[in-house]
Amino acid sequence: MAVREFALPDLGEGLTESELVTWKVAVGDTVHLNQIIAEVETAKALVELPAPYDGTVSRLFVEPGVTVAVGEPLVAFEVDAGEPAMNAAPEGPGSPEAPMDAEKREPTLVGYGARADAGGRPARRARPGLAVTAGSPGRAAVASAGAAPAGAVSVAASAPVSSTSSPSPVALAGRPRATPPVRKFAREHGIDLASVVGSGDRGLITRSDVQSYVEREESAAPQAAPASAGSRETRIPIRGVRKATAEAMVRSAFGAPQATVFLTIDVTPTTELVGRLRARPEFAEVRPGLLAVVAKALLIAVRRTPEVNARWDDAANEIVQTEYVHLGIAAATPRGLMVPVIRDADAMSLAGIAGAIRSLAETARAGRTAPADLSGGTITITNVGVFGVDAGTPILTPGEAAILAVGAVRRQPWEHEGGIALRDVLTLALSFDHRIVDGEQASRFLADIGRILADPASTLAML
Repeated sequence: MAVREFALPDLGEGLTESELVTWKVAVGDTVHLNQIIAEVETAKALVELPAPYDGTVSRLFVEPGVTVAVGEPLVAFEVDAGEPAMNAAPEGPGSPEAPMDAEKREPTLVGYGARADAGGRPARRARPGLAVTAGSPGRAAVASAGAAPAGAVSVAASAPVSSTSSPSPVALAGRPRATPPVRKFAREHGIDLASVVGSGDRGLITRSDVQSYVEREESAAPQAAPASAGSRETRIPIRGVRKATAEAMVRSAFGAPQATVFLTIDVTPTTELVGRLRARPEFAEVRPGLLAVVAKALLIAVRRTPEVNARWDDAANEIVQTEYVHLGIAAATPRGLMVPVIRDADAMSLAGIAGAIRSLAETARAGRTAPADLSGGTITITNVGVFGVDAGTPILTPGEAAILAVGAVRRQPWEHEGGIALRDVLTLALSFDHRIVDGEQASRFLADIGRILADPASTLAML
């Protein structure tokens, strides 16, 4: 038997760390290839992690609630001695990595992962100019670029790495080995990574190593008296979706000059239309609501004012208008605000949009939205009316030029056909990036949406 460690994989979308939510296995459990062993929470979604091969769980490195950087070990398995090691070449001193044919690669999370008939994972690509040769037992040593052709890699067969063995730090060009999030964490605490001993694979410095170093330093310093109000305060760690949302809102609010226009309208014709649509057989399964009709009205209005469906490209000094509409629908979930995206929404029918909104909302609330489905939007709708709110000033989703807030429908007195009658009244609020969209364009766009909702038949004049 041999011991293999499984590290947090790259989950894509630029995510560099995740919080372990729960283990689906325990020490001593027998697992099979691609069996779900854990759930991790990224800044965007819950992700299930599959087992990289068959084996028995021998150690869990991380407790639930701990944030782990990509590349840090999560779990160790006991596997058959012949089982290929992750990120390693075939056994045998100095044996080179066997290239993996592109057609044999099979995606699991991101990139290419284990195949059911392979029993292992693809080997890690070497950094140009470096060669990894046989080193001390359980470790790989870095050789000079001149020792082997650029990009060549070989790993000697070694005994399983003991979790209690003394770590052997390895540096590339004198730089301690650590992932970018760990380096950032160290900078925030004023820690020189050269003074920290890494416990990870080949001396990788983990967040836990830095945290332990910080705690040792703090314990050696004089302790401050606890705050008198400490027992009456609740401290909630800023991480996961909340952390990502906070960073995005700050970046949006201070990165783009935002303005908002409001419009209050009588939407009684639309609410009556929704009732009739729900009674039609083709809408029986999706049961469209007001939000679906608002979304369709927005998509029609975008055709007449394409400036709102654009983004600002600082690097190229250009405004980029897209000929497609990837519509974001803000959804309140137990994990925080999420904005799943309906791709190419402008090509969908009303029934298609209603079904997509329903499906995305259910998936988001369950925390199962894939990270890729939470990015790439071109314009967003947020429905604050579901909370009984009449209006608000929405903050732009970073990279988008406009966001529409839909308020609550109120039954109230309203001027109608020369008299006063109880009508369904709704307030819309449109925030926009004033670098891209002028006030006249934003007002025309919002007025078009309002015109459709006040008189759905007016849509015929806009197409």
